[in-house]
Amino acid sequence: MTLSRTTRSRSICGSAAVLALAAALVAGCAESASAAGGGGGDGVEYGATKDDYIAAFEDVDPIRLYTQSPAPRGSATGVPVEKYLDRITEWSGGKITFDVAYSNAVAPPAEIDNALMDGRLDLGHVIPQYEPSEYPATAALIDSSFVSLQTPVLGPLQSNAWANEVAFETPELVAEYEDKGMKLLLPAYNSGSNGLFCATERRDLAATKGAQVTASGLSINSEVESLGATPVSIAYTELFEALERGIADCSVTSFTVGMLGGFLGQTPQVVVDPDAGLAVGWGGMAMSTEAWEELPLVAQQLIWDSLTVYVESNIEDKILPNTADGMKAVLAANGTVGPYAEDARAALAAENENLLEAQRTNAAFDDGGAFVDRIGASTEKWESTLSELYDDVTYDEFATWYSPEALDLEDYSAKVYEEIFLPHRPS
Repeated sequence: MTLSRTTRSRSICGSAAVLALAAALVAGCAESASAAGGGGGDGVEYGATKDDYIAAFEDVDPIRLYTQSPAPRGSATGVPVEKYLDRITEWSGGKITFDVAYSNAVAPPAEIDNALMDGRLDLGHVIPQYEPSEYPATAALIDSSFVSLQTPVLGPLQSNAWANEVAFETPELVAEYEDKGMKLLLPAYNSGSNGLFCATERRDLAATKGAQVTASGLSINSEVESLGATPVSIAYTELFEALERGIADCSVTSFTVGMLGGFLGQTPQVVVDPDAGLAVGWGGMAMSTEAWEELPLVAQQLIWDSLTVYVESNIEDKILPNTADGMKAVLAANGTVGPYAEDARAALAAENENLLEAQRTNAAFDDGGAFVDRIGASTEKWESTLSELYDDVTYDEFATWYSPEALDLEDYSAKVYEEIFLPHRPS
């Protein structure tokens, strides 16, 4: 038999779509999780090969899981999702397959967690920054993300590592998902460092004062205000027109978002400062706890072991090429990428210090001081680790230096898995 989610089973039975009747419908048309061997069976050791996994799945009943991608099928934006799902299907010998709804067809970003809770999705990308009051510990981590390196190579590698490490080490953050009926798989991934993208050069406080800057998130709004600028909220789909028509002067965004939005030609004067970063938004990945617990152990292990496929693809298929193409677009528009002037850097750095220190008394944590200390320790550790593996370049150099062959992330993925995900591997 095929193990699939209970709410999806309703359509097979032709029953009514009233959610409150789910339990009765499951009883009428789906076998129980225990009948499918959910959560049990033999697993494989860490480091198992593809052949080892396929052999371990020989006696496992087919499993079909429901998920969605934020992008149209085959688009560059959806590559990490597709690579992750394909890896699981391939290494399970075809025993795990996915019913994928593209372009967030099941639930918009702000409702994906609800879709996991009510059974519309088994696996989904949760965007906690849309609901900071529901995810206060996660929001605190997002609001502290300005501590990451701001360079084009080590920056995205470090930021996509330390945040996951701190998340798993923070019980209050993990509990935010567990209490809502979700199994947290990947706490954090982002689109690269944020910069200040402007139509004209704005590096000092005299130039940033009074500027209308598109921004989202509590920390980013505070950072923009520290520069004397005014944060404005404009939907992503309207950014191009707002910047082209001068409704907004600048945008706090990443090269990835700039390339997807097609507005870098309107904002070629970019500030990315190595000593004063800006917070970034990010998403996470989770499963319905019910769906997770129904899976046999080997399926849980494969889903877990494949997480670095997503992490690696997010960097090498999205962040790095978009940064290179974005730099080329900036240079083609006679733009530049550089740091703030001293007065603006000092103002932003002071605001960042205040924001980070405020987390020490954040009511979301039993010990906010320990949370801040974990951030400091993890960022320093990953900066040191990565500097031993890879060299960095400037943004100007990155435009011509980068190619898909320029950076082998195999060692990075191994380090991330062994130090962050392996201690939490299902067993």
